[in-house]
Amino acid sequence: YTRNVGPNIDAWSDFQPLGVVAGITPFNFPAMVPLWMYPLAIACGNTFILKPSERDPSSTLLIAELLHQAGLPKGVLNVVHGDKEAVDALIEAPDVKAISFVGSTPIAEYIYTEGAKRGKRVQALGGAKNHAVLMPDADLDNAVSALMGAAYGSCGERCMAISVAVCVGDPIADALVDKLVPQIKGLKIGAGTHCGLDMGPLVTAAARDKVVGYIDDGVAAGATLVVDGRGYRVAGHEDGYFVGGTLFDHVTADMRIYQEEIFGPVLCIVRVGSLEEAMQLINDHEYGNGTCIFTRDGEAARLFCDEIEVGMVGVNVPLPVPVSYHSFGGWKRSLFGDLHAYGPDGVRFYTRKKAITQRWPKRASHEAAQFAFPSNG
Repeated sequence: YTRNVGPNIDAWSDFQPLGVVAGITPFNFPAMVPLWMYPLAIACGNTFILKPSERDPSSTLLIAELLHQAGLPKGVLNVVHGDKEAVDALIEAPDVKAISFVGSTPIAEYIYTEGAKRGKRVQALGGAKNHAVLMPDADLDNAVSALMGAAYGSCGERCMAISVAVCVGDPIADALVDKLVPQIKGLKIGAGTHCGLDMGPLVTAAARDKVVGYIDDGVAAGATLVVDGRGYRVAGHEDGYFVGGTLFDHVTADMRIYQEEIFGPVLCIVRVGSLEEAMQLINDHEYGNGTCIFTRDGEAARLFCDEIEVGMVGVNVPLPVPVSYHSFGGWKRSLFGDLHAYGPDGVRFYTRKKAITQRWPKRASHEAAQFAFPSNG
């Protein structure tokens, strides 16, 4: 709000709701990702249609029921189920003014293209290939601990997983492998309903088979398979969708396991000769979601943060997910649209800005009303 921008003229901007907005969310975080969307959209004055993943819709229904029990009026939060047919219905519905999406890059691009074609506002977060750079001076124990969680947590089925460790020099790469191998082999893997585990199964048999196919492809391409997670069996769950922690070394940029998002518990080690080479490798990749650097050198960290072409950057932090008063989103083919998720960008996404300029003329007894645009004349 700005008072007296001209003679007795005030100006301000209002942020007003769009109306009906929608969210399409992935299987891997069935509670968290929707919670990035509809609470903020509703707080901004909109009604919300949520299309959760058809693979695990239960948590969405439970939270919606709890909100209704808490007094949220009917029709403010709505849940619809389905696959592409439901997605296309949301894209085509004239009343839906904006769509938020989190998922794979091909679907993100499709939703963005089709939604924008119909004049909708779209934020579509896609895939990732997140790199961690290890400098020769890195705190190796900290880096190993961080990589174990970042590469193998959630079975690697998350867009912020670290799937590539870029080691600057052979000594740090050799030391990293030596420390990772026993920890990977020691991962506790079992049914997702059990406590005290490091990993559960992948989401479906198709997901398991896809990850195994990538491992096969990496071996055929000539990468060194240091730890093989194929054929992992859990007693009592022999038909489960399990893949053990997997580690490749001597991976090169022309390999499919480097280029594509595996979305499984597979970590690739790439060896380079300098920080500049590591940064060029990351900047050349089609994805730009998250990245991090492990170093004790402030100058290296500053250069990395300034010059890396990635939307979320960590320094000695493996999963640089922004807290709620910042916004989440990548660069390049990891994000379609101009605004990131939640935080300040989320408010901008779910509202329209209206600029208002107002003048109340003085009473005639004080001054004759003036209706011309103010000037310096």
